[in-house]
Amino acid sequence: MGRPDPAGEIPLLRRLWSGGHLLPDGASGGPAHPVIRLFGRWVRRPLLPAARLWRRNIQLRVVATTLLMSLGVVLLLGLVVIGQVRNGLLDAKRHAAQGQAVGGFEVAEQMADRKSDSRGQDGPGAGPEDSGAWLNALVEQLSSGGKGAYSVVALSSDSGETPYVASRGPRASGDVQPDSVPADLRRRVDEGRTAPYERYGKIVHAGSGDSEPALIIGKRLDDNNGDAYQLYYLFPFSQEEKSLSLVKGTLATAGVFVVVLLGAIAWVVVRQVVTPVRMAAGISERLAAGLLQERMKVTGEDDIARLGESFNKMAQNLQLKIQQLEELSRMQRRFVSDVSHELRTPLTTVRMAADVIYEAREDFDPITARSAELLWGQVDRFESLLSDLLEISRFDAGAAALEAEPIDLRDVVHRVVDGAEPLAEAKGTRILVRGAEAPVIAEADTRRVERVLRNLVVNAVEHGEGRDVVVRLATAGGAVAVAVRDYGVGLKPGEATRVFNRFWRADPARARTTGGTGLGLSIAVEDARLHGGWLQAWGEPGGGSQFRLTVPRTAGDVLRGSPIPLEPEDSRRNRRTDDAGAPQPAAERLAAVPAQPRSALPAEAAAPSADPTALPGNGSRVVRGAPETPSDGSRGGRAPAARPTTSNEGEGRPRGR
Repeated sequence: MGRPDPAGEIPLLRRLWSGGHLLPDGASGGPAHPVIRLFGRWVRRPLLPAARLWRRNIQLRVVATTLLMSLGVVLLLGLVVIGQVRNGLLDAKRHAAQGQAVGGFEVAEQMADRKSDSRGQDGPGAGPEDSGAWLNALVEQLSSGGKGAYSVVALSSDSGETPYVASRGPRASGDVQPDSVPADLRRRVDEGRTAPYERYGKIVHAGSGDSEPALIIGKRLDDNNGDAYQLYYLFPFSQEEKSLSLVKGTLATAGVFVVVLLGAIAWVVVRQVVTPVRMAAGISERLAAGLLQERMKVTGEDDIARLGESFNKMAQNLQLKIQQLEELSRMQRRFVSDVSHELRTPLTTVRMAADVIYEAREDFDPITARSAELLWGQVDRFESLLSDLLEISRFDAGAAALEAEPIDLRDVVHRVVDGAEPLAEAKGTRILVRGAEAPVIAEADTRRVERVLRNLVVNAVEHGEGRDVVVRLATAGGAVAVAVRDYGVGLKPGEATRVFNRFWRADPARARTTGGTGLGLSIAVEDARLHGGWLQAWGEPGGGSQFRLTVPRTAGDVLRGSPIPLEPEDSRRNRRTDDAGAPQPAAERLAAVPAQPRSALPAEAAAPSADPTALPGNGSRVVRGAPETPSDGSRGGRAPAARPTTSNEGEGRPRGR
């Protein structure tokens, strides 16, 4: 193959940027940046345990939700309470400050009036007094009654006078800087001559430069000489801040206590409800595991107690029903086994008599001869049914034993194919074997594996409508598989699991006059389970079917996958996939089958339903036979033990499925 055109390739960095995948030409990647995806994984990784705990623990969810809602309510109430307290403190401070400031302004006016009157009494020749000394005395007198509750600042009324005249310079009590009065408030006070003005601001201290919030109230007044000046009262909010901080701390402490208390209450309450539920869940799991004696402990008479009593009654009824069904199943199995054994003796007599009559049929008239032939055929059919019932009863009783020995499945397949050749020739069918080039060795019971494969091959020939039947062998890892593919009528949806049921037929209205006993595949699936393997079916209407037997290479090992996909490569879906795009290699086509990938466990839907008492482990045992040297793959060996046209081995998938 030649090298692709570099101009048509997507650069590596561009591919990583567009989706983080090395995509072929023309394929579009995801829009997410790979760095973002890596960061998302890094962030999600530590959160996964917490998310898992959150999903699985209802008590944690209820308590956490209660805590969050309680915290939200407490925060909301705290904000409302703090807002109300703050507004109340501000209103109280404002009213008190206004009263204090109005009183101070009146005192300042009275002092200015007294000085003016005293100067008028001295006569018309008296000159103006020093206003600076008067302002100092005024500020000192007004601030002396505050004791730190407020400060007094006197400023010149002429804001354009720069710099201030020494006698008209700013004056302030304590260490308050005169610049603490905002410029906009000074301008408003200059413009107004009667009413005081107020504004929230900050008091700046001269020494440390610290500031604190305050309410500033000012008014324009006249001094002792009749000149205008500005007098300000500065009321700090230090006490109010302390009170508000105390309220905040109290609310925070109370809120934390309330939230914790509500969380503890929610924990206790939810625990009282969740504990019985968890107990019921645990007991349900133990009941499902087969411990039918488990019961809930009931205390009290509340709703939880009623739930426990109802649960115990339900468990008691289930136990009784299960015991009744188990007893009925045991009686049914015993009945089938006893009847099968009891019928063997009379059936043997009937068989001998039927053989004698059948051999002498040429001496009878045509009607009697035909009756002899029908009798002989039906006796043969009844004998096969009786043998199958005895075999099923052994599985049900757990008495089936596995005589495992190393065998080459190619020999078994060749013997089965040789035995089915007469039937295949009569049907016009060819039986093709694939994958027999290399040895396919496994520890298995030769008799049981041969019985399973004979059943599958004969079924495929009978229902293949004269088309080819392909038998495929493969081995990989710790598993070996044999698949039988036919191209007949196939299976309808849902029949791939029901085909293994006992006496099941796709057309229940059809008379049971053709085919085998209806137990062939049921016995085959039990043989597969006895090996610790799988027997699975796939089919599509009009497209044929494929049955796959998978067993471990070593007896007792656990299967992890099958070397042959359950859905064949030539199915309609795979053909449509191949036709829709470019040709795909065989390995890629097999991997594209979602139902049965090469390394996947079998789907639950593919496992046939069966009586639980017949599953492996219920009395079944594995007996290892003496190891034998596998043959070289020749078709020599034991002859088939069953007649494909009449034996039960060739039935189980009746037509019309």
